[in-house]
Amino acid sequence: MNNRQTSNADEPSRLALVGGAALAVERLRKDAVAVEQEFGDRLRLTAPAFSASARNLAHYLAVRRVDIRILQRELGRLGLSSLGRMEAHVMATLDSVADALCLLGAGTRAVQVGSVPPILFREGCAVLAEHANAILGTVPADRATRIMVTMPSEAASDPSFVSGLLEQGMGIMRINCAHDDADAWARMVEHLRQAEKTVGRSCKVCCDLAGPKLRTGQVEAATGVIKWKPQRNALGQTIAPALVRLVQASTEQVIEGNAIPVRGDLLARATVGDLIDLHDARGRARTLEIIDASGDSCLCQAIRTAYVTAGTELTLRRYRKVVAHAVIGELPPRPQAILLKPGDTLQVVSGTIPGRNAVVDSDGTVVEAAFVGCAIDEAFSCVRQGDRIFLDDGKIAGTIRQVMPDRFDVEITYAAGGAAKLHAEKGINLPDTDLKLPALGPDDLDALEFVASHADMVAMSFVQRPRDIEQLIAELERLDASHLGIVLKIETQKAFSRLPALLFAVMRHSTAAVMVARGDLGVEVGFERLAEVQEEILWLCEAAHIPVIWATQVLESLAKGGMPSRAEVTDAAMGARAECVMLNKGPYILQTLKFLCDVLNRMEMHHEKKTAMLRRLSISELPHSEQCLPF
Repeated sequence: MNNRQTSNADEPSRLALVGGAALAVERLRKDAVAVEQEFGDRLRLTAPAFSASARNLAHYLAVRRVDIRILQRELGRLGLSSLGRMEAHVMATLDSVADALCLLGAGTRAVQVGSVPPILFREGCAVLAEHANAILGTVPADRATRIMVTMPSEAASDPSFVSGLLEQGMGIMRINCAHDDADAWARMVEHLRQAEKTVGRSCKVCCDLAGPKLRTGQVEAATGVIKWKPQRNALGQTIAPALVRLVQASTEQVIEGNAIPVRGDLLARATVGDLIDLHDARGRARTLEIIDASGDSCLCQAIRTAYVTAGTELTLRRYRKVVAHAVIGELPPRPQAILLKPGDTLQVVSGTIPGRNAVVDSDGTVVEAAFVGCAIDEAFSCVRQGDRIFLDDGKIAGTIRQVMPDRFDVEITYAAGGAAKLHAEKGINLPDTDLKLPALGPDDLDALEFVASHADMVAMSFVQRPRDIEQLIAELERLDASHLGIVLKIETQKAFSRLPALLFAVMRHSTAAVMVARGDLGVEVGFERLAEVQEEILWLCEAAHIPVIWATQVLESLAKGGMPSRAEVTDAAMGARAECVMLNKGPYILQTLKFLCDVLNRMEMHHEKKTAMLRRLSISELPHSEQCLPF
């Protein structure tokens, strides 16, 4: 049978495929039109700038309520759009595909109700770009993705640091209001404004409110200990002595580094060449040799490791004669941690009482369980038995077994490495718990006073409900700061599950963006789901024409250690699908900023959102000498 006969034989099945696809597309379109009635109140409340975008988001939600994968495959077999790139212009895409199906033999389309799409094909990307420019600033000339950089404390004291970031390509300065204070924030902004004049480039300012973050309280400090240790080579031979500085305990001079306070007249009588004998915390005899003395301090060298505590006795010896005695004064307490392993019980208690490790008897039996404090009392009325809890970015996980008004007991089910240490000020995540926490605490409201007069946008941490956004909008109106953009940080399971409602709520404001805060979000949804979740956030935000900020641990190894991992480079490249990528602070931040600029420049030649951009590939042609090689 020839090709023409085969084609004619397949015609009925092809027409049936076309007809079935046409019916499915028309059903999607009817659902999209009908959903406008369902979301009517939300649509009427949106700001004029987001009116068409809110309708487009509603249409997208209607389409995504059903599984259309079979339809997508059928459309692909017909050589048509598979609806996989419809986010920015849903109704226009459905109409275009329906019209194409009619031309392929599905018949004439009926007159459509509500037939004018709110966003046309040519408008979708343009509207998103307009909204991104309004809140994030215009894109640089050499790339389409902006870069936000978190400010370390040194940005308040070093104008050249800020200027260097601006020269390297920073487009948005992020000030974390959970750190430093208003005076430091003001100096950071002042340094930026000075740099803008010098460099000739503008930069936005984003102030990130701390929000109601649950954290562990303080942990009991241990007795102060100072250790010194000489340098040794691979053979264990000493190649450089340890340097130990002793300082008179009563002196008011600043004690730097590991200087050890001493009580007694030993330092006043010490001279170069004298020896100081002691027994360290382990009872081992050690000797220091004085190599510099100045009356109220002396510098010694030691060729053996030692651990000393307050009260350690010192004996000054000159030749074989004892010259003076002294004792080591009070040493700063050592931060301690709570050691936890699977099967342990940890009590989380209300208030600021310092936590401690479990108390055990001589047989190793636990007499009192370990506990740690949490200062946010509302958490204790919200948790339920069986809820999951994660500590310190997921390094420790557990299940809540018992709940009382002022505490709850956690059974530890996972600890990284089999046993993990829980320190003070570490994050607490409760993904199953509906926390009734105020979105804006007293510290956030105080910070807003500064933000209103210094920033271009405000980032809302741990947003969970539409009313949280409504409260922020009301506060901005009270401060006559409605011109500020609002950035929603999606960092909890609850925020992600309510994302459509949050988007409709923020579209009541004139300018908005969404930050994918993948640190807490990854802990709450599970790291195995994070890639899927961040994709869904990108899709929904594109449908709403709301720009996205790709954040958390982007090139972190490079920023902190000077060398990126291969996985981090791939992750940074994924950031090109967002309108902005955020870098955190680190000693190598300038190099990281330059590296990210290069990655984004390269990736934007290959991708635009979900669409692969097919530029000419330099490797697409074989060298002439290899074209006829035998295999």
